[in-house]
Order: sequence, then C-alpha cells, then structure tokens
Amino acid sequence: MMETLCVHPIHDLQGGGGSLLPDIRPSTAYRYLESEILQYPGFHTTYNQIRLGEVMAKLEHGSWGLALSSGMAAITTAILGLVKEGDHMICTRELYGGTRKFAEYELPRRGIEVSYVGSSPMELENAITDRTKIIFMETPSNPLLDVFPLKAFTEVAKQYGLTTIVDNTFATPINQLPLSLGVDIVVHSGTKFLGGHNDLFFGVLVGSRESDRETIFRTAKLYGGALAAQECYQAERSIKTLALRVERQNDNAMAVAQFLYGHPLVEAVYYPGLESHSGHKVAKAQMTGYGGILSFTLRASDNQVDKFLRALTVIQPTLSLGGVESIICAPSATSHKDLTPDQRMASGITGNLLRLSVGIENKEDLKRDLEQAMKASLGQ
Repeated sequence: MMETLCVHPIHDLQGGGGSLLPDIRPSTAYRYLESEILQYPGFHTTYNQIRLGEVMAKLEHGSWGLALSSGMAAITTAILGLVKEGDHMICTRELYGGTRKFAEYELPRRGIEVSYVGSSPMELENAITDRTKIIFMETPSNPLLDVFPLKAFTEVAKQYGLTTIVDNTFATPINQLPLSLGVDIVVHSGTKFLGGHNDLFFGVLVGSRESDRETIFRTAKLYGGALAAQECYQAERSIKTLALRVERQNDNAMAVAQFLYGHPLVEAVYYPGLESHSGHKVAKAQMTGYGGILSFTLRASDNQVDKFLRALTVIQPTLSLGGVESIICAPSATSHKDLTPDQRMASGITGNLLRLSVGIENKEDLKRDLEQAMKASLGQ
C-alpha cells in the first residue's frame, strides 16, 4: 500500500551506525581510485541524490529516478534531453505558466517547433508530423484542472514511436501513476506536494525505460541542476507523510469544491472530483483521488477579487501550492502573469479566476473562511 511505501520505499543504501534514518553526506569531494562510479554532486551520483531518485522511482513504479534543483529543471532537462533543432513537440493546451513560457520563448530559439492540443486523441494524432519526437502532458492541468486521457494518448504515441512525458505534480503518485498507464517519463515540481511544507525547493524525474536514462542523466549534468544532500534528505523525510497529507487534502478539496459549486457568488468551479467537470469520467478511470487543487471564478470585478483575497483569514494569498497550509492565488497575476493577455484569455485565465491549494486544516474552517470573505467583499 502507498502509505507503507512512502515510509519504507527502499531497504538498501541505509545509513551507518545502526541508524533508522539515512545519513546526510554533504561532501563535494570523493576518492575515485577505488570507485566504479565517479561520485560528484554535479554528476547526480552521490549517496543522498541516488537515494531520493530510488525513492521516487519506487513510488511512481519506474525503473530510475533523478532528483533536480527545481520543477522547471526537471521539465527542461526531460525536454532538452529528447529534442534537437528541427524537431517538433506536442503539448497539451493547459500548462503551468513556466512550462508554457519555455515552450513559447526558449524552444523556438533552438529551432524546435511546438504545437498544442486538447484532450481528444484524434486531435493529438492529427497534430503529429514526421518531425514530432515527444508529447508533453500536464494532468490535471494548472490552473483549470483539465484532465487528459493518459492511456489513450500513450497508445497514439506508441503507434508513432513517440516519447510521452507527464507532469504529475498536481496528482502526485498517491492519486495517479502515469507510468502504469504507458507513459515513459514523469516529472514533478517536488516543491509542491512532495515537499508539502512550503519550505523546500526541488524537482524529480522518473522513467520507465532504461533507454532514456543515459540521455536524461547526461543532459542533467550539462545543465547543472543538481540537488544538494541536505535538500535530498529533507525531501525523503517529507515523502514519508505524503500519503497521509494527500489523502486529507483530497477529502478537504472535495468538500470545498462541493461548497463552492452552485454558490450564488461563484460562477464556476473547476475540480475533477465534481461530476459536472468535463474530465470527471476520465479522472475517475485513471486517478484514485482527485487531488488538493481546485479553481473557481467569482462573480466579481478585479477590485472585488482583491478585496476577497484580503478578507481571508485562514486561507492565505500566497505563491506556490501543495503545502499543509491552504493558499490561494490569482493565476493571471502570478503563475501565468508573463503570458500575453491574449494567451491568458485563450487559456481561460481571467482576472476573477482563483486557484486554491487546499491544506490539511479542518474543512469546516475553510468553508467558513471562504464564506465570510465573499460576504465581506461581494455582499449577499
């Protein structure tokens, strides 16, 4: 079971001296004459780096894992390791703002073309060209929680010999196992749910094919996104409570989504656990829980949205997501701020759209906080 696997993911590489916990080995200088593997933090080959990679490989049911310094380091390493000038990449239309900026501004500079598709496998197949190399998916997506059919997409990809990459940050391995559905590589912003306490910055890559491992590790070495020993240790420690935290966040998010759905001051709620959500059936088939993130639009002007955010007392207007504290933000002013107004509008990211990362507080307290803030800013 995942609860046990989070606490006891691996039984080798244990710390010395009979310790139940692993060591923290911060050295940047290792003897090499007697070693088969050159140990160096920049090579991603030190004790704590290897441990965290193996822990995540176990949780995601992969064959290898790689810890990196950020979620964007994981995303860019995976992509740049697999495409070159003249290649074509397909992305799902809804993406984290940083990923979208990388696809819009950086990849074209390298001569790599990017196309975007919705959730239809037919649309995906029609977008494939003879230069297509990878398909990058984010599901559930940021910030509108779109759900993409992983099994159907991977079946199309395999027909054309394409590599599939999925950003599994919102779902976590507790709620979704993309590799088990045919995906080749999974990426995480570990800063979010894996770390879980808003105090740790890292990313993770996990693969199902050994053939990708050498390419990905070589790219990671060249771009310098290594993670230090202390952060590796903290990440592994945080993962021990991942199942407990995510299960509580799943439950709380469902309760909050149901509270907001149909509320007279709320226009729309985006949460795959609601039957009204366009991706609910797909989410029900490929996820074991619906996650701790939801988005909603208020019946409010930009000025009223600002007043609403300032009226909250338990839920905090803050960047990031996935921690034990409930936090909220307006994606138009934060994660997707650097997109053009037309890009935001095309993606449905309006000024009154709010993304809520539900924490582990009492769900009734969260509902009361939302209610009082709406009344204070929007009136009855």
